[in-house]
Amino acid sequence: MHEMAITQSMVNLVLEEARKGGARRVTSISLVLGELSGVVGDCVELYFGLMSRDTPAEGAAISIKSVPTRARCRKCAREFEVKDLDWICPECGSVSVELVAGHELFVESIEVE
Repeated sequence: MHEMAITQSMVNLVLEEARKGGARRVTSISLVLGELSGVVGDCVELYFGLMSRDTPAEGAAISIKSVPTRARCRKCAREFEVKDLDWICPECGSVSVELVAGHELFVESIEVE
């Protein structure tokens, strides 16, 4: 259910930015969602349709860019995509890794008229 609160925040942000820019209508929104963000894109789209009714953002197209989980080995510096929660470095076998991508959750762009 946290998608509802996240979507409401997104709608508020989009409408505020559109208002600041003097836009009549929001035509599209690009979102970036990391694989580990815990946010389900389909839910965001559904809630957005409901929450944007009777606003300048009603009917805006939403595109979602999914960011895979990536880690960097602290031992050999190899960066790799984490699959099936396998956090072991494929280069040296170390388990000492740091997350470099996958937690993203932001509005990348807004197109307006």
